[in-house]
Parts: sequence; C-alpha cells; structure tokens
Amino acid sequence: MSVRVRFAPSPTGLLHVGALRTALYCHLFARKHGGTNILRIEDTDRTRYNAESEAEFISTLEWAGIRFDEGPHLGGPHGPYRQSERKEAGIYQPFIDQLLEQGDAYWAFETPEELDEMRTFQQVNKMPTGYFGGEWRDASAAAVEKARAEGRRGVVRLKIPRDTKIRGEDVIRGPLEWDSNTVDDPVLIKADGMPTYHCAAMVDDVLMEITHVFRGEEWISSYPKHICLLNALNVDLPAFVHCPVITGTDGKKLSKRHGATRVLDYGAMGILPDPLKNFIALIGWSPGDDREILTPDELVEAFSLKGLQPSPGKFDFQKLLWMNGVSLRSLSLDELDAAFTHLASWDHAVHYWSEKDEELGKTDPTATWNALQALSQSDSAYRHEIMKMEQDRATTLVDFGPMSTFFLVEEVDYDQAAVAKWFGQPHVRPMLESLKTAFSDKGQVSTDECEQTIRTYAAEAGIEKLGPVVHPTRVALTGKTVGPGLFELMSVLGPARMVKRFDRALEMVG
Repeated sequence: MSVRVRFAPSPTGLLHVGALRTALYCHLFARKHGGTNILRIEDTDRTRYNAESEAEFISTLEWAGIRFDEGPHLGGPHGPYRQSERKEAGIYQPFIDQLLEQGDAYWAFETPEELDEMRTFQQVNKMPTGYFGGEWRDASAAAVEKARAEGRRGVVRLKIPRDTKIRGEDVIRGPLEWDSNTVDDPVLIKADGMPTYHCAAMVDDVLMEITHVFRGEEWISSYPKHICLLNALNVDLPAFVHCPVITGTDGKKLSKRHGATRVLDYGAMGILPDPLKNFIALIGWSPGDDREILTPDELVEAFSLKGLQPSPGKFDFQKLLWMNGVSLRSLSLDELDAAFTHLASWDHAVHYWSEKDEELGKTDPTATWNALQALSQSDSAYRHEIMKMEQDRATTLVDFGPMSTFFLVEEVDYDQAAVAKWFGQPHVRPMLESLKTAFSDKGQVSTDECEQTIRTYAAEAGIEKLGPVVHPTRVALTGKTVGPGLFELMSVLGPARMVKRFDRALEMVG
C-alpha cells in the first residue's frame, strides 16, 4: 500500500514549532516514499475555529516549503477536507449508526451538572476521573427512546470493553498496553451534533486511507480509545507515530524565553525556511550519523522512522542561529540580497518589528527595523559590497541592518569606552592626520591599497605591531572596536567618507 499521511491541525490560534515539526515529518515521510501528504482541517469545535488561523497555517507551511498533495486549498479525491463540511455532508453518521447498532456505542443524557458531580465524587474518592458508564451505558432501548422523545440533549459515547487489556503499537516506543477499566468512554458525537476529535479524526483516517498517523505524544493517553474505535469498525489500524515533546534547553516546557514563537515570526527574525526545517527536524530525530547540516533533499533522503527518539527533544535557539548563519554563508550575493530585500518589504516583518518584546530579544525594535530599512534602500551595488563583507558574521538576515549602520550614516555613534581607550594615546593624532592626508583627493581605493597605507604608516612611525594602528583607525571609522576586516571596510567606505570621519575623530582626540 502506498504511504499516505496527513497533517490535521485545529486552526484555533497560531502555528507553533510543535505543529510545524509534525507537518515536517509528514512531508519528509511522504516525499521519501513517494506517497501522499494531505492537509485536513479539524474544525469541529466551531466556538474556537478561526478562519484567519486556517489561512495563516496554509501560508506559513507554504513559506516553510512543506508540500501537500491534497487539502482544502488544493482539492483532491477525498474531499471535503474540512471536518465541519464533512459533517454537513453526512460522512460520519453511517459509522455512528453502525456502532450504535453493534452495541459498541450508546446514547448518554447526563446534564453538565451531573457530570460535574460525578467528577467531584471521583476526585474526592481518588478514583480514575472520567465517564465510565453511569446509568446510560447499559440502558434499555426503551429508556433511550424515551429520553430522546422528551427532547433531552444527549451525546453518543464509545463503549470501551471492560475487564481486558487494550494493546497497541507505537512506532517509536514499541508495544503499549492499558487496563481497559482505566479508560473512560469518550464522546463521539457532541450534544450539538458535531463529532469529536476521537470520532472524526479516526473515521477520516479510515476514509482517506491514512497509513501512518504522526502526532504529539500527548495523544498517547487517547490511543487506547482510538484502538477500540477502529477495532469496533473492523478496519486495519494505521501505524501511530507519537512524536516526543519539545522542551527548552533547561528541560522545561517550551516558551518564548527559550526562543519559541509562532512560525512566521522566525521568518520575521531573519531565519530562512531551509535551516529552520533542518533545525526542527533534528528535535527528536537523528539521521543516524553525525550530520547536523542537511539540505531539504538530504533531509528527505535521510528521514527514517528508526531515527525518531522517545526522549524529549530540546529547542536550542542558539543552535538555530548557528544553522541559519551557515545557510546565509552558502548563498550567493544575489540570493542573499533577494532574501534581505524581501524581508524588508514583508508585511509580517513590519508588524513583528513594531512591538517590543524583551523575551524575544526585541529590546529596541524600532532602531533595528530602521537600520534594516536603511540598508535595503541603499544603492544596490553599495549594499552588495556591505553584505559581502558582513556575510561571514551574520546569523540572521536582520543582523545585516544594525551591523551595517556605520556604512550608511553621515556621523557614526562612538562607543565612549573605545574612545577613552584609544583616542587618548599620544600616537593617535599624528596617525589620523597622516591617514587623512593619504586618502584625501583619492578615488576609489582597493583593499590592498588600504592595507598597504596602514602598514606603511606603521613602519615609518616605528610601530612594530599593527594593533595600535588598526584599533584606533577602526574606532575612528566605525565608532566600534569590532566589525568586519578593517582593510575591506575602508575600501567599501571609500576615501571621501573616511576623510570626513578622520576629521570628526580628530576633534575628539586628546
């Protein structure tokens, strides 16, 4: 049988990294085996469903490079692909009728108050919490008909077998077993007539011929219910793959302070889709060797269920930045510039950088965004030279903005600690005056020419090491003690800009 997988989100909020990983594993597994990847929208909870969230899920997954073969935005032979529409089409009702007729499901009519009373009693008496039958599990057909005739609101529940073992298999963890007496009877059809996840997801998996179900390990507790339901329907079970939980590097629940946020925000931060996928794939999965940097094609080729691990995967934001930096350095200047200029005009990035959020490192978002805009609006040839110089140091596309500010402003902001350290030394004034003279009235100068000028001055002044010349020169030109190679940045700045900055630095020299 051909591999068929599905990513089936409930669009009630924003797409985060856990859901992205599930979608990515489905994508990789389908591509690896030449199978079909389906997007299905599980929107049976109509009070929480958000159409804008659904649209963002689709656009985010497209941005991330995750492909689907069927879905609400694509169509396909197993539509409709929204569960609310499938319910209206009557797709679930025959399965419910079958279960009721077989005695594997039953109507229950407890009020919300009665259910609350039941849960309180269970908690007080330290009993398993849930619905284990009440008066309706074995009620007569006449009692059920009477309740329905009276207009009582009821639900349909699955009748979990009692006094037995429920056995299942998880691809990652192997055989699993539950005492059926600890598994409560789940609701299949709610009082409003809508199917629950337990019902709709399993029925849809049967009808869409899903072979492998990828989902988070939080669903393991529901797995025995799904085993019982599928057994009652007398269908083959798909392989269940319960992906491990994702934590921060401290082992605690993932949160913004670990760098976690909505997936599109990573794009606004200047993270590229390919290294993001590479990073996310490795949270709970290993290719079986020491590789950490994999291209999209290499991820597909390497992906195997055997590489999935049961232990929690850790979200290390610094590792993501490292991977993204490696990816940035692999781009041609044209590719890099295209990605950067797209970011500078992206509506989501505009919104992201309009709000301060110290947990995500946005301490001065306006300044960061203004610096990015200044670079994006500069002369393209000049911008290319700047980005070429900064490419080895940047870890995100956004880095290019603040890192390049000194190239674009008329007057740089001086680090006062650097000024105090270097501009007070007696050799700095004659040095800056000599360099100003050397570059006055010159046209464009090469990197080699800049290096030769610095070395010549040092030799003539009897300065044996270049540090006492390089460091104050860098401060004079950039306002900082760190940055790209001095000779390269001098060439890019050009003589006219350098002379102006030497003049201003001379005003500050003691």
